[in-house]
Amino acid sequence: MAKRVYQVWKGNNVFIFRGRLIFGPDARSLFITISLIVVPVVIFCVFVGRHLLHKFHPYNAGYAVLVVAIAFTIHILLLLLVTSARDPGIVPRASHPPEEEFSYDTSEVGGRHTPSLQFPRIKEVMVHGKAVKVKYCDTCMVYRPPRCSHCSICNNCVERFDHHCPWVGQCIGQRNYRYFFFFVSSSTLLCIYVFAMSALYIKFLMDNDYPTVWKAIKKSPASLILMIYCFISLWFVGGLTGFHLYLIGTNQTTYENFRYRADNRSNVYNLGCLNNFLEVFCTKIKPSRNNFRAYVQEEVARPPTISRAREVEDEPAGGPRAKVEDDLELGGDLLKISQRRNYEEVDEEMGGRNSNGIHSVLSESELVIDPDTQAPVSRSEVRDSSLGRTSRNWDILPDVMATSSSATEGGVPLQKDAR
Repeated sequence: MAKRVYQVWKGNNVFIFRGRLIFGPDARSLFITISLIVVPVVIFCVFVGRHLLHKFHPYNAGYAVLVVAIAFTIHILLLLLVTSARDPGIVPRASHPPEEEFSYDTSEVGGRHTPSLQFPRIKEVMVHGKAVKVKYCDTCMVYRPPRCSHCSICNNCVERFDHHCPWVGQCIGQRNYRYFFFFVSSSTLLCIYVFAMSALYIKFLMDNDYPTVWKAIKKSPASLILMIYCFISLWFVGGLTGFHLYLIGTNQTTYENFRYRADNRSNVYNLGCLNNFLEVFCTKIKPSRNNFRAYVQEEVARPPTISRAREVEDEPAGGPRAKVEDDLELGGDLLKISQRRNYEEVDEEMGGRNSNGIHSVLSESELVIDPDTQAPVSRSEVRDSSLGRTSRNWDILPDVMATSSSATEGGVPLQKDAR
C-alpha cells in the first residue's frame, strides 16, 4: 500500500490528523504556553471579573469585562494554533544533488588522471537589482532561496526563516510570521487589559469599605497576583512585540539581525518603512510547497551518468580496453575454427598469426570436436598470452558462440562451411 508524504517525512516534525496539521518536534511546549494564558484568565474571571459585573450600571456594561477577556483569550489561542500547526514555509527536499550544476575536475593522483565530481557551494542570484549569495544545503540537497535557512531543530530549510520559537513549538518563517506577530502583540494587549482591570477592582474596593491599599489587597489577593504576573509577562511579550515592530519596519528577520548586525552590510530587502509593513501584513501568503497528504510516488531509476572526463582518461597499455579487444579477436577465431573440419584451411586463412592469435592457444591446448555440437572443446588449461591470465577447463557455450558471432559479423564476414 502506497504511503503518504507525512509518513515518510525526513524532517523532525510531528503530524496529527493524518498530515493535516504539522508541528515542530517540541510541540509539547504548547501545553505550557496554553497554561500560561488560560490559567491567569480563569483566575481573573472567577476572582475579579465577576465582581465588576455591576460596577458599570448603564446598560450593564460590567458584563463586557468578562466578554472581552474570554473573547480575547480565544482569539489568542486561535492565533497560537495557526502559528504552530501550519507549514512555516518548508522548502521541499531533493532526492539527488542538482545535476545541472555538476562539473568534473580532472586531477592527477598517483600518476593517473582521476576525475572528481564538483559543484559550487555558493551561487549568486539577483534581488532588487543586487547580487545576493545563496548557499547549498547538504541535508536538503537544494540551493536555499534568498533569506532561507536550515533549522537544526526541525531539520528543514524554511523560507524567510526568522527563528525557531520553543513557546509555539514551530519554526517562524514566511507563511506564519504574520500570525506569530499577531499572537505576540495580542498577548501583550491581554496582559495590559488584565492588569488594568485588576488595578481598577482594587480602586473600587478602596472607595468602599477598604480605604487602604493593604486592606484592599487582603480582600482580593488574586488581584495582586494577577498584577504581578502581567507586569512580568509584559517585559517578555511586550519587549518581543517592540523588537518585531523594529524588524518589520526595517524588513529584517531575527536570524539576519543577530547574524549580520556587526557586518554593517546594506539590507537589499528594505523597501521603506511603509512598504515593509505592507509586505508583511497586506501581501497574499504563498501556498505551501508541500502536500503532506499526497501519496509518495516511486522515483523512476535514472540511467547512470557517464563522465565525459573519463573519455580522456589515460589508460595503461594492456588495460581493460586491450583486454576486451583481445577477447573479441579470440572469439572470432574460435568461431571460424568451429565452422570447419579441415584445420589446415583455417591455418592458411589465419595467415600464421602466432603472436596474439589462435596459434598461441592451439599450441598450449588440445582441441577436439564434440560430435553433438560440432564445437571445439579444450581439455587443458588455456593461458591467454595477450592477457597474461589463466582460466580453468571451459567449454564453448551457445551464448558465448552467439556473442562471438555478433562481434565478428560487424568486422569479419563469416564463410560457409567448406565440405
